[in-house]
Amino acid sequence: MARIPLVGPRDAGVLGRLAYAFARRRFGDVPEPFAALRHHPGLFWTAAVAESLTEKVATVLPSRLRELAVYRTATQVGCAWCVDFGEMLWIREGLDADHLRRAAADGAPDDPRFDADERAVLAYADAMTAQPPRVTDAQVADLDARLGHAGLVELTHLVAVENQRARENAALGLRAQGFADSCEVPVRP
Repeated sequence: MARIPLVGPRDAGVLGRLAYAFARRRFGDVPEPFAALRHHPGLFWTAAVAESLTEKVATVLPSRLRELAVYRTATQVGCAWCVDFGEMLWIREGLDADHLRRAAADGAPDDPRFDADERAVLAYADAMTAQPPRVTDAQVADLDARLGHAGLVELTHLVAVENQRARENAALGLRAQGFADSCEVPVRP
């Protein structure tokens, strides 16, 4: 249960209700982080714009690597909401859910069921998420060779953003909302 009350549609204001309607149409429900952020309209809109723009421009990496890195980060931080939402996004991409769930396991960066790029991405997500971060020059050089400068920067940005999301959601007590196993969630064409 959330540690603060979530802002319902009645109290979200006209623009908030429009944003909630858009989210319901896109995801099948209003994501609870939206409803928590709605307490601060400026941060709500900042986050909405940033998330939309990031989704639009973060296309250098294959979706499986993007979603794998974000999911691994969410599992390492311990954000149940992010794990649930990440599974939904993975499934919408038409990817194997069991493959994704293996990314949550201890030792995933060494699991031979992941290809070399996936293992490198998982290890990097772990290194960035560790406290303090444990990213090495060798990791960066390896990922730069694999993904190129733009791919490395995209990966780094996505892991950093997921750390922010996951820590914010975990601190606010947001839990899995049922996105991954809800048949109500619309699938992208």
